[in-house]
Amino acid sequence: MNTAHAFQIFEKSISEYHVLDSVDQPFENPFEPKSLDHLLYRKNWIDTVQWHYEDLIREPSIDPVAALELKRKIDASNQDRTDMVEYIDSYFLQEFSSVEHQEGATINTESPAWAIDRLSILALKIYHMQEEANRASASDEHRSACATKLAVLMEQKIDLSTAIDQLLIDMAAGKKYMKVYKQMKMYNDESLNPVLYQNKS
Repeated sequence: MNTAHAFQIFEKSISEYHVLDSVDQPFENPFEPKSLDHLLYRKNWIDTVQWHYEDLIREPSIDPVAALELKRKIDASNQDRTDMVEYIDSYFLQEFSSVEHQEGATINTESPAWAIDRLSILALKIYHMQEEANRASASDEHRSACATKLAVLMEQKIDLSTAIDQLLIDMAAGKKYMKVYKQMKMYNDESLNPVLYQNKS
């Protein structure tokens, strides 16, 4: 895998989401099940839906009951996002399982999948900043400011992509290695969140 290919998958996911542009639309994955492309597409789709959940919950006149329901959906989406990152890391762990570590090999500050998570979110930022830079109803000042921000995001894409690609190259060569740590989120666990276990009947 390289980041140029991953980014194309993210762009495909974002584009196909915006055909209907609805958080309630059905999801269909066009890629082969269990393939890395399948995981990457699913990962970005989760991110894209959550991006729009976050927009919706900031509606100033949102009904409190609807807001609470939406907050529950955001929490569930966050869990799905974390699960997908761990699935992708498990893929890489298997992919590099036969690589012999060189003497002095080091572990990276973040795993490949968590770096790819950042790239997926960056794809969404680029898409929506491009929209704002081109929005006809916005002022010239707004479009100009967004064009400047878009240029920074595009530079960030180059830097992040280069770093991820280099990490994967180093892992394939045995210069870097990885571990998969489960995130162990506590707020969704009835046995770990005191608000849940203290009120459990």
